[in-house]
Amino acid sequence: MREEGALSRRRSRVEIYLHFVWATKYRAETLTPEFERRIHRCIAREVQGMGCSVLAIGGMLDHVHIVVRMAANRMPMELVKQAKGASGKLYNSIRAENSEPFHWQDGYGCFSLWYTQVDKAVAYVHNQKERHCDNNLLEILEQFDEPAPDTKTIHEYIFPDN
Repeated sequence: MREEGALSRRRSRVEIYLHFVWATKYRAETLTPEFERRIHRCIAREVQGMGCSVLAIGGMLDHVHIVVRMAANRMPMELVKQAKGASGKLYNSIRAENSEPFHWQDGYGCFSLWYTQVDKAVAYVHNQKERHCDNNLLEILEQFDEPAPDTKTIHEYIFPDN
């Protein structure tokens, strides 16, 4: 009986949801349909290999969005480093010989989500192309690599009336 109680105390429940965004170097529009699917699959494979769950992945020609449920023993920085490294290496292995080498931008955006916001974040990522066509974007998520336009938090952008 005592053994069972000790075991149950060692288990943890961790729900850390993060929305990551990162861009190609100089915002080069290199994530064409030819490469996009393979790059997204590579990123998802790396993230899952770290024990995290990919809830959504999408983006445009010059950037990637990914919503992740983090593993308790992982840091956001190491997830991004692993995903960028593997996907950049893959891109360079399949690009045309006469094209420029592919690079990701050095930085990234990482935004924490409440569990109640996850569905909205997933929908935002899945509808990236439509949102860009309609110019219906959350500025804080799309221009993360520039100085913040104001002091609003991600929560205020997603739930403006709260």
